[in-house]
Amino acid sequence: MFVVDLTFDCYQDTTLDLAEVAINRVVNALRFNGQIIGDEFPTVLKDGYFITRVMCPLEDALHPLNHSPFVKHAIDQLQKAGLLAPKVKVIGQDIHANGADQCAQPSSYILYTTYVHTCSPLYCGDDFLPVPLYKIPAIANGDYKALIKWQEDWQACDQIQINGATRCEFAALEEISSTSSDLFRRGMDLSKRIRFLTKKPVYYYIYRVGGESFEAEKQRKCPSCHGEWALNEPWFGLFDFRCDNCELVSNISWDFQ
Repeated sequence: MFVVDLTFDCYQDTTLDLAEVAINRVVNALRFNGQIIGDEFPTVLKDGYFITRVMCPLEDALHPLNHSPFVKHAIDQLQKAGLLAPKVKVIGQDIHANGADQCAQPSSYILYTTYVHTCSPLYCGDDFLPVPLYKIPAIANGDYKALIKWQEDWQACDQIQINGATRCEFAALEEISSTSSDLFRRGMDLSKRIRFLTKKPVYYYIYRVGGESFEAEKQRKCPSCHGEWALNEPWFGLFDFRCDNCELVSNISWDFQ
């Protein structure tokens, strides 16, 4: 990922409130279009202009050709707050962050995230790198907000069950590990939508913890079709199970790894 500064120059008198609303509108539109990553975007006022620091999946993520209609509209609305369209300055690549997939035509995708990930929840099935969302057709209503909100909910449940400090741990675990949960239903609906738009398989990750033993884990069947799905070798060193019919992936219980 790349660290980028957006500079908003004032061309007429404005107020802090008006500028804040206008800048937040642009940032949110960029975020829901997958052009910037994360949910914290510090903004400073310096010498009559505003600077917002963001993270981008690729160096050219903020090129106008990647803008959605919502991003274009938000940028147009800046003038009402006395601001010009943002100037983009790439500071450099974040040495701690993941790279991004640059395959022209991935053969498949994987819908996967965890509570520690800030990158796209859509991974390339060829190199297991996160795919910038603006690289695929918009999922719903012109952007990827539905997918990003699903990711936020999945990560929240993962964080709760990892912490294991409250009784809601079990409900949270159910959401990310069960094929009968609301989160699974939403995720599968999104997977089907992406599959329809890209004409490529989209595998959905099912979290796995608990179980009786390592041997029992290896004998598990696909939770959807109850067919064989164990792999001889883990896919990308992470997924021990893959059902190509149901397009589901999972792991041997973390309790036995």
